[in-house]
Amino acid sequence: MNSLTPPREPLSTPAQDPRVRDVVLDYADMRALVVDLVLPEGASMYVMSALETSRELIRHSYYRYEFATVAVTHSLVALEIALTERLATNEPLHDLIRRASGEGLIPAALAAELDRSRLLRDQLTQGAESSAALRPVRAVTMVRAVFDAVALLLRPPSTAGTDAVDAGGAQPEDGLARLWEDHLRAPYPDGFRGVELDGVELILLDADVAGLVQSELHRGLDDSGVATLWDCINDLDKIVPLINEEYCASYFTRLRTMAQTAAAPYVPAAT
Repeated sequence: MNSLTPPREPLSTPAQDPRVRDVVLDYADMRALVVDLVLPEGASMYVMSALETSRELIRHSYYRYEFATVAVTHSLVALEIALTERLATNEPLHDLIRRASGEGLIPAALAAELDRSRLLRDQLTQGAESSAALRPVRAVTMVRAVFDAVALLLRPPSTAGTDAVDAGGAQPEDGLARLWEDHLRAPYPDGFRGVELDGVELILLDADVAGLVQSELHRGLDDSGVATLWDCINDLDKIVPLINEEYCASYFTRLRTMAQTAAAPYVPAAT
């Protein structure tokens, strides 16, 4: 009888998950995806830990694609703690998000993005969605929403409401540039090229808004550009409720937010 312990096989070096090959070239590029996910100052140790873990999970989705989805669900730990602390109440997450939005602590558009993350978590627990639901780029956008919400919730009451209004309506000057950067990172929805809804061809609408936003960022819009932008917003208002695929719906919802932000300087002042 041989009582010697068999030699252990050497551990293999982690390899790139083939599903992220269309996202980045190598692991070093994953840092660029998450570089602007900066931990907010003043958060509790539990919130900071959950946010940092979420950010690192996205980076490591280079090796395991499913980590991107896990990053989003884990970030909700930080969100729920921050909401509970700020609102001084312990309620289900969807109620906390709704209450924070209603009290002006976070803008409605941000609350909607947070609720999409919460819905994804529920679908995972119900077996209605898999852990491979999200691409890393989409996960970054959803986790960024949690980072932004936590930062707003940590602000003093005197400034939180003002910042929430800025984020939901007329945004700070760099708001449009940031939305544009997010848009550039998000791939156009698979299967929706050449698709038309209610007389609107989606990919052409996407291109029109992109061109107008670039014009606004570089030199501003003339009267014709502003009119065209409002036509695009009307089309987005029309088609977004008709989209029944989750990623495509989120893509065009974000496009609508960007278009509205670009149009905000041209809204006539109330008299």
